[in-house]
Amino acid sequence: MTKLVPDPNEPKWRSTLKVAMPLNLSYIPIGLACGVLLHAAGFNTILTGLVSIFIFSGGAQFMIASMLTINAPLLSIVLMLFFLELRYALLGSSLSKYLIGTSERFKLIFSVSMNDENYAVNYLKFATDKKWTPREALMVEHYSLLFWTVSNLVGSLIGSALKIDLTVVHFALTALFLYMIIMQVKNRLTILVGLIAAVLAVFFLVLTKSTLGLVISTLISSFIGFALEHYLRKKKPNSRFLYSVKSPGSKEAAVEESDEN
Repeated sequence: MTKLVPDPNEPKWRSTLKVAMPLNLSYIPIGLACGVLLHAAGFNTILTGLVSIFIFSGGAQFMIASMLTINAPLLSIVLMLFFLELRYALLGSSLSKYLIGTSERFKLIFSVSMNDENYAVNYLKFATDKKWTPREALMVEHYSLLFWTVSNLVGSLIGSALKIDLTVVHFALTALFLYMIIMQVKNRLTILVGLIAAVLAVFFLVLTKSTLGLVISTLISSFIGFALEHYLRKKKPNSRFLYSVKSPGSKEAAVEESDEN
């Protein structure tokens, strides 16, 4: 089987586009749906484009659409966005070693253009390709941002021509975050913390009678999860709560038992 050798004369923009293209194409259906939902939540096409550029996070944009349709307070929306997007501090720190030598301006532009998917592409390229440069990584981010924004704009235009039942917005957000929860389940402790968060969310929503209860429950469950994991890993490393749970798509057994069990 012949090994494909990169063309040294191929322009950087084209070779980088080839790397980013699978990600770009995957953004089209999700971006269209997000644009339709944002329009249903009251965003016109211009505002949809601005939100796509400045937030650039599908989960955050779906959340904004859902919370606006239930007339959530602005403070609750901002706080939920803050905690939802806080993960980028960790993602960015893992890429920082590859950006040594770049200017502060470059780092700023790079950080505001990063999201989960282009981070994964760039991290893999940095780890496996010694010739991959920060400039190429930034191009991947901007390609993905372009496809996402255009898809959102087209979705907004489609939404303006269709009548969307706002209950669809709630269903879409619920489905999105259920998917995100399932994909982040790594062990039994994650499942336990998820159940604790659900109970606390219901309790504080009833207590506060506003979406601020979601913020409070998120903070408390996060601290509980951190404290439990720290205690178990230090005091009871063989605890059943730390047993790994395989991905739903894995062909292996659903639960990986430890060698000592």
